[in-house]
Amino acid sequence: MAGLGRIAALVLTLAPILFASSLRPTTAQSTDIDLLVSRVGDRVAEFYKRAQTVMCTEESTVQPITRDWSSAGMPRTVESDLRVEMQGGDIDLPLEPTVVREVRRVNGRPPNPRDAKSRFGCTDPNPLSPEPLAFLLPAHREEYRFTSVREGKEHDRAALVIAFQTTTRKSRLELFKDEHGHDDCFGAKGTESRSGRVWVDAATDDVLKLESWLDGQIEIQVPSDLQRRDGLPPWVIVERDDLTLRYRTHQFAEPDETLLLPETVESLTIYRNALQSTRRRAVLSDYRRFLTSTRIKRTAGGG
Repeated sequence: MAGLGRIAALVLTLAPILFASSLRPTTAQSTDIDLLVSRVGDRVAEFYKRAQTVMCTEESTVQPITRDWSSAGMPRTVESDLRVEMQGGDIDLPLEPTVVREVRRVNGRPPNPRDAKSRFGCTDPNPLSPEPLAFLLPAHREEYRFTSVREGKEHDRAALVIAFQTTTRKSRLELFKDEHGHDDCFGAKGTESRSGRVWVDAATDDVLKLESWLDGQIEIQVPSDLQRRDGLPPWVIVERDDLTLRYRTHQFAEPDETLLLPETVESLTIYRNALQSTRRRAVLSDYRRFLTSTRIKRTAGGG
């Protein structure tokens, strides 16, 4: 394929996080995995109750790359306003934290109607995406196994490092045409086998860092109609899909409050065939808090 070739819009990673949890000391720390994960989940749930009052700016840059990680074209940068909303909540489904994006600029210019269909917009962040720390909430706990905990350090803080993996140990994914209408763009649905680590503050149980990766390469089945219409092979091979999220403290005033919020999101996705490999980096900044419908308070500085 010439130029960028096929551009993938596969949601293979935990989606970029918007909010972690507020800082508050805890007592009687324990390295028992179940108790520790329960405490961390409680901290995340506690913060989601207030997360809808906080917004930030996300600058997301996607660089097309080759299998050896060399650049393969020009990067694309999208600037968006981010917030979190609690969605769902009917009889069968619990409330779920969801990241909501409103695009402000694309490669330094205001977005235009062409971005809605252009193949170059295929890798833009989705307007709605799952909040990745939700896997620590009770509603999703049975989908993961937490296998070990050890002492560590992150940002010069004493930390506990919790290893986890999905209970699903075999990936089963199928390719589909991009639901947002971008040309030459695809998504994938199904289950995947992943592992990871989460660093939590040893004194507060707040999340400091999250890493996640595929458990080996996976094959995505391509339906026969996409093979005929788009000239795709029967299988798309994903060699790796890595995600790293890091957090820092932000201070708000009136009222005074210190919150632990995301700082960067980095991901790497390598395809062996058919689709475009990418390296992504998102920087989250300019946090502000809505106290009323008309008052906005920005952070007084990070710690």
